[in-house]
Amino acid sequence: MNDDRRLGVLRAIVTEYVHTREPVGSKVIAQSHDLGVSSATIRNDMALLEEAGLIYQPHTSAGRVPTDKGYRLFVDSLSALKPMSDPERSAVEHFLEDSSNLDDVVVRTVRLLAQVTHQVAVVEYPTLALQMLKRVEIVDLAATNVLVIVVTDSGRVSQDTIELRTQLTSGDIAVLREKLNAVFSALGPDEILASVEALKALLEMRLRDVADVLAQSIARLLRPSGESKIVMAGMSNLARGAVDFHDIAPVLDALEEQVVLMRLFSELQLDDDVHVSIGAENEHDALAEASVVASTYHAPPRSGDTRAHLGIVGPTRMDYARTMASVRAVAAYLSRYLNR
Repeated sequence: MNDDRRLGVLRAIVTEYVHTREPVGSKVIAQSHDLGVSSATIRNDMALLEEAGLIYQPHTSAGRVPTDKGYRLFVDSLSALKPMSDPERSAVEHFLEDSSNLDDVVVRTVRLLAQVTHQVAVVEYPTLALQMLKRVEIVDLAATNVLVIVVTDSGRVSQDTIELRTQLTSGDIAVLREKLNAVFSALGPDEILASVEALKALLEMRLRDVADVLAQSIARLLRPSGESKIVMAGMSNLARGAVDFHDIAPVLDALEEQVVLMRLFSELQLDDDVHVSIGAENEHDALAEASVVASTYHAPPRSGDTRAHLGIVGPTRMDYARTMASVRAVAAYLSRYLNR
């Protein structure tokens, strides 16, 4: 049997089944795909594909459906991924361009990925090895409580509520805000703590103890937590595809708890391309009927060239070529945005 033709038959079965969810027969392939052979020859090829464990017949007299092994061969045979169209690229760039900080861009990215793939999208936050202060704000809450808001050079926003021994006036807060930004801007946590004395020299005596407490808070907010954090979107997409699962409950449970996804991302050894794990290839039982398509994006080099992951989770019956291209493109755009 011609191996190239057999691969062509497999591709036809995957393509038709992904779009119709109906078992695929030889007549459909002969009519819709220009393989240059009769339906009888295609039936013979399908029998050999079935013997190889690449397709199966769900019931007597039905057409054929791809197995996990068949999907794997199909994915591995994709020599090139079709890039996004110009309108799609423009939409992605415009969608991310309006982001104001890291939290905003991550949320926008996960929503965008869910929309373009019609699957559950997952984005892992980067754990930045080193963050520099871009700006600090101080907000008077009540009595001696103040809110410290830190914006990093990567756009991440974090905050801390602290209690001071000294009650501050609005004038005190304005002075502290000005001096903190003047002395600490573009510094990392260790450099900030080393610059406290320089800050104190600019302040009147009664505010110097306050400067110590604020510096400690700012440095703490700049240090990475070391905890993985992920955000998701598109759970409704999975619910609409529930018919593709014998039991969708384990997948929903795994997504809700997030532990399986965090472990999966931690196990992936990804470069800048796309990783696909299909059905039983997933080591976690909860994803035994699902496929995961993932890629890597990069935080700024000044932050230790830290890598984080994003991807989608969906049924094994998916448009792999389009999904892989979308995941790779969105990862590239996110890297570009963070490294601007």
